[in-house]
Amino acid sequence: MDIKDLKLLIKLVTETDITEFEMDNSDEKIVIKRGQKTEYVTVAAPAAHQYAPQGYQHAPAAAPVAAPIASAASAVAVSETGDTLNSPIVGTFYEAPGPEAAPYVTVGQVVEKGQVLCIVEAMKLMNEIEAECKCKILKICKDNAQAVEYGDALFVIQKL
Repeated sequence: MDIKDLKLLIKLVTETDITEFEMDNSDEKIVIKRGQKTEYVTVAAPAAHQYAPQGYQHAPAAAPVAAPIASAASAVAVSETGDTLNSPIVGTFYEAPGPEAAPYVTVGQVVEKGQVLCIVEAMKLMNEIEAECKCKILKICKDNAQAVEYGDALFVIQKL
C-alpha cells in the first residue's frame, strides 16, 4: 500500500465514528486507532515457581480472567473477628509444599512479614502467598486443594 492510499484510509477512519481499524493481508498489516489512548496495566502474582508439589493433581487450567488492579498489600480486608488475607488470584489453594509435608502455617501461629503462608496454583504455576505484615493466624478459611477465586478469604489474621 502506498502513502496516498494510506492517507485516504486514515481520512476515511477519522471522518466516521470508527475508533479502530485493522487490515491484515499476506504482505502487510495496518492498524489505525484514534481517540483516547487505552492504558493496559499488568499485575504480576507473588513469586511464582515453575514446579508442582509432588503428588498434587493439577487443577484444569482456568481461562484468564480480567480482575481489578490490586496489589497483594491491598488484598487485606477487615472483618469482625480480625483481618482477612484474600487471594490475589484465581487458582487452587495448597497449605503445604507437598502432600506429605507439614503445612506452611497452623492456627495460632505467629508469622513474620514475608513468610510463606500457602501456595495458590494458577495455570500450573505455584504462587507463594506471603504475609504482608507480622501477624497471628486466627483461622485458615480454605481446605487443602480447594479452588479459590480472586478475593476469596484464605486466612483470618490478627496484625501484631
